Amino acid sequence: MSEKPVVVVTGASAGIGRATAQLFASRGYDVGLIARGSDGLNGVQREVQDAGQRAMAIQADVSDAQAIEDAAKRIEDELGPIEVWINDAMATVFGPFLDIEANEFRRVTEVTYLGFVNGTRAALHRMVPRDRGVIVQVGSALAYRGIPLQSAYCGAKHAAQGFTDSIRCELLHDESAVRIPEVQMPAVNTPQFRIQRSKLNRKAQPVPPIYQPELAAEAIWHAAHHRRRQVWVGLPTVYTILGNRVAAPLLDAYLGRTGYDAQQVDEPEDPNRPDNLFDPVPGDHGSHGAFDHKAKSTSRQLAIILSPPIARLAEGIDDLSARAGRLLARVMG
Repeated sequence: MSEKPVVVVTGASAGIGRATAQLFASRGYDVGLIARGSDGLNGVQREVQDAGQRAMAIQADVSDAQAIEDAAKRIEDELGPIEVWINDAMATVFGPFLDIEANEFRRVTEVTYLGFVNGTRAALHRMVPRDRGVIVQVGSALAYRGIPLQSAYCGAKHAAQGFTDSIRCELLHDESAVRIPEVQMPAVNTPQFRIQRSKLNRKAQPVPPIYQPELAAEAIWHAAHHRRRQVWVGLPTVYTILGNRVAAPLLDAYLGRTGYDAQQVDEPEDPNRPDNLFDPVPGDHGSHGAFDHKAKSTSRQLAIILSPPIARLAEGIDDLSARAGRLLARVMG
């Protein structure tokens, strides 16, 4: 069995998950790959192997808790102990809430929220007894600020955020060394905007400005290897989260007026195209979506917060806050 560290990536066949698997492989990790679509899994498996690392690709639906538990066991049996687990798999439906059927809303919740729950459980079953490991939750600015036309996805991301806070507190109570950092994402150029289900008349797009998935992968790598509670990617994530804390009614009104057009391009949507809500869309969709012409490959904000001096400062602030929390608990107790 290899002595290389092992990472597991859910939603590994495309988008952020694919870019993250590529990055970890390029930096010496063997990679467990979990997704539903065989074409994309085969593609990313080859990329990991071409980088000189071992890859184990497993077709599984993250909404199936037993399937994810079984996948984790198979990966550890084949590759070795899982050091990093990355929850990334997601699904969404674009459209006004009243146009989304109950089973569609449920499916988004099962994948985007319960998929994180199932992945976290499978990882903790292995990491807690060893008292080491990192679970990276791939979140979104939309975990704090809901937007129109994505009610199911925003609700699921909010739920994942609250869930993660709860589990983090339990690990601290047990004095576990396992960490659960979060990476909050901006709009990212992934294939989802052409393969997710949509009830819109025009084709969907991420709310600009749009960033390339490789930037997201760098932030995930940083969170896995530094003692950070959260990493925010891109200036839009910063002002969305902070803006919602201080001026939520303003954002309600602003997004009510602009949020529809900002999420659509001037091309008609095909209501009969296949989508991946319940079944994967055949083909290898890669890590990039349809917006290479407008997506940013750099972020000054991210470069600053990942720089060694700022990273050390942020780690120090997080540690100081944790110490203050423990002191407060003793005083109040």
